[in-house]
Amino acid sequence: MTARRRWSTEEILDAAAELLRTSDAESFSVRKLAAALGTDSSSLYRHFRSKTELLRAVADRILLAAMDSYRPEGDWKQRIMSLAQRVREAFGQQPQLAAVWGRHASSGTGSRLVMEEILQALRASGLPDEEIPTRYHRIAVLLAALIAAEAGVSAITPEEYEQGMELFRVAVLGADPGRFPALSHFARDVRPLGADRHAAFEEILATQLAHIETAMRSR
Repeated sequence: MTARRRWSTEEILDAAAELLRTSDAESFSVRKLAAALGTDSSSLYRHFRSKTELLRAVADRILLAAMDSYRPEGDWKQRIMSLAQRVREAFGQQPQLAAVWGRHASSGTGSRLVMEEILQALRASGLPDEEIPTRYHRIAVLLAALIAAEAGVSAITPEEYEQGMELFRVAVLGADPGRFPALSHFARDVRPLGADRHAAFEEILATQLAHIETAMRSR
């Protein structure tokens, strides 16, 4: 009887990332991954204790990719903006994993590199040390939410997108002026959530950083 192949941790993560390209965290399972590798679930649990631990490890590889060759440049705001764009672009190449990151977070090297750079940038801003953890948390929550939301739009099929756009047009342009006067007034200018995502991402993050700067100046 031929012995089953022993898969390395990196090979398992490669296969998991590939499986997640065509599914999502909800439908993903260790059993499906084991079947794709031609092995049994017990062999994978020698590397990862649970599905959640495995998903965290896959998401962390995206953060590692984002931080590859990264060098901090500019002032503290430019550093955070640059880092945020790198993380956004990295997850944009595999949007299914953005939801994984937003839901399960990560505790690996990639996560630590991102955390370190944001904390270093906030320190460079001149914020008192006691305020930095809270400011960091606000930025981290904002990034995870924006990237996961954008990925959710990116992951839908063209047919689903068109259906959503048609529903949006019906809901907005067909709104009853008597019941929805403001919506009717702005109907032709209101845009769907998926529109102009790049500019919206930058503007929302820049607003948060400007809020920090304003708070510092008012001391």
